[in-house]
Amino acid sequence: MKIVFVVDDMETNLFVMKKAIEKVYKTYTFTSAEIMFKNIERITPDLILLDIEMPEMDGFEAIQKIKQDERFNKIPVLFITGTINEEKEKKGYQLGALGFIKKPITTDDLLQKINEYI
Repeated sequence: MKIVFVVDDMETNLFVMKKAIEKVYKTYTFTSAEIMFKNIERITPDLILLDIEMPEMDGFEAIQKIKQDERFNKIPVLFITGTINEEKEKKGYQLGALGFIKKPITTDDLLQKINEYI
């Protein structure tokens, strides 16, 4: 079973996304990028769903760290965000994101987007 990491500082969002995909993908949820990085060395995901707006380390900082590490830089990253604009989108793609998923998230949209990349 493919592994998906979901990183979001909102517990409700983590719960909704996990429920939407856990029957199809082994799903690990993390409330911060820091916690994700503590786990990524022992469990390597096939895809990361990464919230942009988080305290401490935001999604842009996290993807930079992922893409700079040759052990993890091939892992596809999709941003999840409540607000998207041209500037955020451009920056996300420049940093290596493959796409964006807008909140609120529906199960069908989430599964379709994940299926495109793994």
